[in-house]
Amino acid sequence: MPVEWQPVRQSRTHELVLQSIEERVFAGELKAGDRLPPERELAPVLGVSRSALREALRVLETIGVLVAQPGRGPDSGARIVRNPDDALGRLLRLHFALGSYSLHDVLEARVVLERSSWDAAARHARAEDLDEAGELVRRMGEPDVEVAEFNDLDTRFHVLIAGSSGNALTSTLTSAVRESVRPLILRALEDAEDWPATAAALNAQHAKLLRLVREGRGAEAADLVEAHIRGLHGTLVAEDAEN
Repeated sequence: MPVEWQPVRQSRTHELVLQSIEERVFAGELKAGDRLPPERELAPVLGVSRSALREALRVLETIGVLVAQPGRGPDSGARIVRNPDDALGRLLRLHFALGSYSLHDVLEARVVLERSSWDAAARHARAEDLDEAGELVRRMGEPDVEVAEFNDLDTRFHVLIAGSSGNALTSTLTSAVRESVRPLILRALEDAEDWPATAAALNAQHAKLLRLVREGRGAEAADLVEAHIRGLHGTLVAEDAEN
């Protein structure tokens, strides 16, 4: 019986570099704040070219676990960091745009995350966070607020409350999910027939949400934020289903 040969999986060099760095992170040998050796020292130790090493470092920088500073000073070189928010948001936006997740999936994820965030914020939010949230609500309530500015302030408002919940992972995921639908929500706001009335209605809910958190009424805040999300975001889901 003839032997059936199977292709051997080949790994590109930079993938082997990534694997080596990941193994050291998992083993606890590399921690946030640690600096990697200079390229001219690390490349020969790993037995790879400097171009392959740079490619691996660029991947790590893209996913938010490394920051590279050019130059020769004390702050130059690559350093391990913990900065997942921007990276996760960017990746999620791309996958959403590619159709990896449906609008309905994103809606349900937002509901679960934000219900948890607002309930927890009523117990854990610091006064200064709530004061900052109050300033965002005030700015969203200005009569001449433009749609794009309102959308930016709205995003910051929801992300700020998630960050005040005391759960860093919930905050990061909430930020990523909210950022992923920012362009769609902006278009929905721009299509509103009566923008001043729409802005006033949305911001009235923001003000009530903030008041409930200040009063420690987390369960009520969770119910209201779900209704708030399902209002505008739910309309986008319904329109998507019709197309």
